[in-house]
Amino acid sequence: MSRPNSAVSLEDLERGIIHLLARRAHGTTICPSEVARALGGADWRDLMDPVRQAAWRLAASGHVVVLKGGEPIARDAARGPIRIGPGRDNQGDRFASQGPSP
Repeated sequence: MSRPNSAVSLEDLERGIIHLLARRAHGTTICPSEVARALGGADWRDLMDPVRQAAWRLAASGHVVVLKGGEPIARDAARGPIRIGPGRDNQGDRFASQGPSP
């Protein structure tokens, strides 16, 4: 269910990321656009930067890993498409075992 984008907080986006990852098979990733579409409705594109920001906040705390080309990436090196995978505190999957992404 979507809400007007002004009503979607960073914490909502973080919960959305965790929720979508929890519904996936172990070790799989999500695209930031999936979170934006789930919470943003018709104006989902407006949420792309905030979703990425939420992903980096979660990565800093170990909840997720941000990936580029299937490999963890540092925030300052991230350009273009990224994926979000479960982090160490989400069962230590194959992505998180490669190291932190912040």
